[in-house]
Amino acid sequence: MDESCCLNGGGGESQRLGHEQGIITLEDLESISEDQLSDSFTDTLGERELEEDEGQDRLLSYWQNVARGHRIEVSRDMAEPIQQLTSNNNGTHHRERVPFTLISRKEKCGDVLYETRYYDKAHWACITIAEDTYEQSVGYGFMKIMKYICQQNSSGIYLGMTIPILTIVHTDEENSIFSRAVTVAYYLPSNHQAQPPQPLDPDLVIEEWPATTVYTRIFTGATNETSLMSQSNTLAEILDFPGQYITDRFIVAGYTNPAATHRLNEIWFIQKH
Repeated sequence: MDESCCLNGGGGESQRLGHEQGIITLEDLESISEDQLSDSFTDTLGERELEEDEGQDRLLSYWQNVARGHRIEVSRDMAEPIQQLTSNNNGTHHRERVPFTLISRKEKCGDVLYETRYYDKAHWACITIAEDTYEQSVGYGFMKIMKYICQQNSSGIYLGMTIPILTIVHTDEENSIFSRAVTVAYYLPSNHQAQPPQPLDPDLVIEEWPATTVYTRIFTGATNETSLMSQSNTLAEILDFPGQYITDRFIVAGYTNPAATHRLNEIWFIQKH
């Protein structure tokens, strides 16, 4: 198993994060509606009549404009995946959740402080990528996974979205320095677990991750250097199991659109074996 792509994965070159994760993710592209697109596109480019067969170019242009604000270039070959995710957001596909077994939950005054969960072994599509900035690493990693979901696989089919999408953040032992190299991971839907379609992109790898126990805490809002450090430190302080989790990385689990006002995320710490 390539350890760079599993929950026990290795790190990369470290640097402090200088940008918020205003990233185009799978869910950004899937969540945009035609009405939102039309309004935003009209505001940006002025009113003009668009023919139905221009829809794909319209979507691509919209996301290229969004991406430039985050120093990410969306290439022409993203047009079809963007179109597929937008089309499949109309109720034809549901988002399958990664299954787990709840081991325990710690509460205080009715609030959940953290949960301990067991995730069985499963196949994930993952990529470890290091661009010039952390933001670019995550953005380009997501886009490569998006292509895999959208027919660029050995079966030539749309695989469907699963949640959460995981980002493994590599750090130093004190969580004070973040690596620009991140591992982005997508859980294969249950109907593809036995025989996962293979990626056409050689940078993507299908891994069977071993069964893993994680300590997880929910948080809302943006995922940037400040918020991730704060959330990871909070989880470390309230855990009843000091010294029983891996300290040179943690996981950000994303469930909702990063641009949403009430974004739902989780911080995961990996239990040591």
